[in-house]
Amino acid sequence: MDDYNKQGMSPARRRAESMLRATVDEFSLNREQERQREAMAAKTARLRALRLAKEAAERDKESSRPLRRQKHRRKGRGSA
Repeated sequence: MDDYNKQGMSPARRRAESMLRATVDEFSLNREQERQREAMAAKTARLRALRLAKEAAERDKESSRPLRRQKHRRKGRGSA
């Protein structure tokens, strides 16, 4: 029973389970990173839409404002 640990697992079985655990952990990490990327993309899209809407509202406000007439300035006093 030298090849078995206290739980009765062979070294090959321990390595296999260790590799499986590592694979599952890596898959979970990748899935979590993908969720974070999707959340960031959704947030960016929402903020972009808000910014574009704000810019459009500002353009509409500017275009609806009556044009101001500029006062004609006389050229310098000493001119003929």
